[in-house]
Amino acid sequence: MSGISTMRVLILGLAAALLAPVAANAQFSDSFTFLKAVRDRDGSKVEDILRKNSNYLDTKDITSGEAALHIVVRRRDSQWLSYLLAKGANPNTRDVDGNTPLIYAAQIGFADGVEQLLGRKAGVDVPNRSGETPLIKAVQAGDLQVVRLLVAAGANPKKPDSVAGKSAHDYAAGNPRLGVIQKVLDEAKPAAPARPIAGPKL
Repeated sequence: MSGISTMRVLILGLAAALLAPVAANAQFSDSFTFLKAVRDRDGSKVEDILRKNSNYLDTKDITSGEAALHIVVRRRDSQWLSYLLAKGANPNTRDVDGNTPLIYAAQIGFADGVEQLLGRKAGVDVPNRSGETPLIKAVQAGDLQVVRLLVAAGANPKKPDSVAGKSAHDYAAGNPRLGVIQKVLDEAKPAAPARPIAGPKL
């Protein structure tokens, strides 16, 4: 290889090495800007970023693991939740503790959010890292409306968490003020098992 060719290779390699952190910083910057725009309810900024790259819909805060859906659910923002779901945001995204947007919605009694998330195929029994399901959170909050929504969607009242080993039904039974909720859970019908897919007969 001639001296000029070697020099060219070295220059190109150096340029690539210098540009890589710039590209990474730009991506980090857009992620941060997107989540900030969601927090600030800045619709035009969100649209600008998503026009460039729709993958930012599910970008996460590097500390909390919160995605845009977590942010809008926690502030009970039905309009922004509807917008993000319609854009294709993942309803089963998890934060660092494994909490899905549905878990947050159930925990704070955000019934409209629960309905929207279930309508977009949010996993009704997806637990967090402690094994707590949306139904367990709704029972602990004593929210009858949300409990009914989750049970109607097929939530399993007997699924235990991994900390206390208790299910939504156990938590309801252990609290005398939750008699109505316990009755709803007692009457819950187990979700029908998935039908096996019939293959071709040979």
